Amino acid sequence: MQPVTQYAKSGDVHIAYQAFGEGPINVVVVPGFVSNVENYWDEPSFARFLTRLASYARVVTFDKRGTGMSDRVAELPGLDQRMDDLRAVMDAAGMEQASLFGISEGAPLSVLFAATYPDRCRALALYGSFSRFSYWFPTEEALQAFFGYVAQAWGTGGSVQRFAPSRADDAAFQRWWGRNERLGASPAAVTQLMRMNSQIDISAILPAVRVPTLVIHRTGDKAVSVEGGRDVAAKIPGARLLELPGDDHLYYAGPNAEEISDAIEEFFTGSRTHVPVDRVLATVLFTDIVGSTEKAAALGDQRWRDLLDHHHATIRRNLTRFRGREVKTTGDGFLATFDGPARGVRCACAIADEIKSIGIEVRAGLHTGECEMIGDDVGGIAVHIGARIAALAGASEILVSGTVKDLVAGSGLRFGSRGCRPLKGIPGEWQIFAAER
Repeated sequence: MQPVTQYAKSGDVHIAYQAFGEGPINVVVVPGFVSNVENYWDEPSFARFLTRLASYARVVTFDKRGTGMSDRVAELPGLDQRMDDLRAVMDAAGMEQASLFGISEGAPLSVLFAATYPDRCRALALYGSFSRFSYWFPTEEALQAFFGYVAQAWGTGGSVQRFAPSRADDAAFQRWWGRNERLGASPAAVTQLMRMNSQIDISAILPAVRVPTLVIHRTGDKAVSVEGGRDVAAKIPGARLLELPGDDHLYYAGPNAEEISDAIEEFFTGSRTHVPVDRVLATVLFTDIVGSTEKAAALGDQRWRDLLDHHHATIRRNLTRFRGREVKTTGDGFLATFDGPARGVRCACAIADEIKSIGIEVRAGLHTGECEMIGDDVGGIAVHIGARIAALAGASEILVSGTVKDLVAGSGLRFGSRGCRPLKGIPGEWQIFAAER
């Protein structure tokens, strides 16, 4: 019997999910680029896979916002909001911790979540994964050909040739796949979604994953090159790579679908590896007042202290608004962290705009990377990079690393290039971008 579809509230958006199974561990299935939780059960091979999961785990499946049974949204989300949605679903289902099964486009989201919330992720299994969009569509011509299919034939199931070639002659499967397209997203939403996906690049955060990871990929996958899975496995510390023959991208299709189920069960039900939570992925924000010494001298001690009080209150109000965590103040500067880079950038922009109205200007810099949690403080190379980027900024300017820019794809934030710059004490040169507002 198909599970009942429920809704978790993520901000103002309702996220459709289903929970089923009574096993001793929790598993969250993070879907590919379009899905419909109610349509899953009409395809026997898919239902068989989910039933197998439910035999040893409590399982949650969900539709990302803008797709399937979840609320339609005016603008499709970036990875920040999708992490919020995943967390909201886990909370609604009563899952403090779960193993994640990230599929195709769901893999980057799963990786980011595992690195950011290692205490909530027991293990990470990825199928058909990639770190960069070019492993999915290697050329602009290939992407335009897909857009042509969406415009002319979306909903027919014709893309089964790419996603499940072993089922290409199965008329019933193609009809089901066509319905999955239609129920997953409209043609316009698919086009918008893929344009957002084309900006995804999580290469820089793969080394920050500290949970046990299994990467599964078919060597002839026609949708996402096996090189994408190899790249992910090579960069996640200790990750195991399982390559299987075949050219299907759908994990529940093909002659070795049961082998994939076997590998996932063995991985998820094995002994628990201790996950150190003293290192997590975070976005660090540094701010400081431009020309503070001269301003203090001109105003005198009392007026300068009053101005600093306004400055501190403004920053703290915006940190609360954008879910940032104040780490410390350094006289006229702040160090804060965020669990989502887009929120960090928006917070920095809001601070710069509001601070200007009280007669001073701040500079800000942001970077996303692995941070050491040292009590209430943070450390590590990511913190140093954030500080060096902030030092390059001008008055009311928000500078970010290329890592931050890549991770906020689809958020609506815009950036102008400031070129490759050396950062004092940091090896190599770094792509720097300025937030436009």
